[in-house]
Amino acid sequence: GQLLAKSWSSLFERQAGAAPQGPIYSFNGRNVLTDPLWPRRLAWHGSTPRGGQARRRDCQGWRSSGPGEGLAAPLGEGRLLAGQRHNCSEA
Repeated sequence: GQLLAKSWSSLFERQAGAAPQGPIYSFNGRNVLTDPLWPRRLAWHGSTPRGGQARRRDCQGWRSSGPGEGLAAPLGEGRLLAGQRHNCSEA
């Protein structure tokens, strides 16, 4: 019952009020915006800015024994498909 964003498009485009308005919970019930277990507060997505698959940037098939790079966006910026590169080994 809490508002996460003002509109669907505001989740993906930098707009006023685009930063998450309420808590965002991980699958284990932790609030990723405040929990110290989530220091980077990233949304890992592996997508292009238009929502397509970013091949070789989605950590698909990545194993800890090898290098890999994925795309993620800081949750506080309100641009969930921003394509910042991060090592797939990051927590």
